[in-house]
Amino acid sequence: MSYTAFLILILIIAIALILIVMVQNPKGGGLSSSFGGGGAQSLGGVQNTNNFLDRTTWTLAIAMFALILLANIAIPRNGDNSFKLENTLDGIETTAPVENTIPLTNDSLQ
Repeated sequence: MSYTAFLILILIIAIALILIVMVQNPKGGGLSSSFGGGGAQSLGGVQNTNNFLDRTTWTLAIAMFALILLANIAIPRNGDNSFKLENTLDGIETTAPVENTIPLTNDSLQ
């Protein structure tokens, strides 16, 4: 799989994860409260909806973590893993420190 494909999958999972987290309500309402209030008459009940959203969140988070690690392996490196500093410093001007021409004696410090 190419690096670009990993990035596209990571982006899709990130958007899905954002949507799943936004649907959840931290106080227990969220998507489950819009399907019949507190009763267990729709979608297998409130508890099953909360469990589904929790499992989906964890699954997407683990999938994203794994894809990020795999994408790191798939980064194109052009066959050479060594960093060549000498090529990056072409055209850089070098300077030398200026010599101190003022003598430092006890008389000049007073």
